[in-house]
Amino acid sequence: MAQIGGVTRNTQGSYERDERRPDTGYLKALNAVGLDVLYVITGERTPAPVGGLSEDEEILIKRYRSMPAEDQKSVRRFLQAIADDVAKQK
Repeated sequence: MAQIGGVTRNTQGSYERDERRPDTGYLKALNAVGLDVLYVITGERTPAPVGGLSEDEEILIKRYRSMPAEDQKSVRRFLQAIADDVAKQK
């Protein structure tokens, strides 16, 4: 990452030890190679764009992603139960 960001290994180490803060040039360079800069700064992932879905499907996925992990788990169990029921009916 130091090489990509154009900094020394010592500087990179100081970022990782939370002794220094990276500047925008460093972050832009990491972003240019596909690194999730929001995650580096906040610890939260940048939501991936949803593509190839209907408007209703996009809304469902966005709502699902906004839920706490436990609620997501409940939704997955619910959907699995429905899918299992449909499979039994076939």
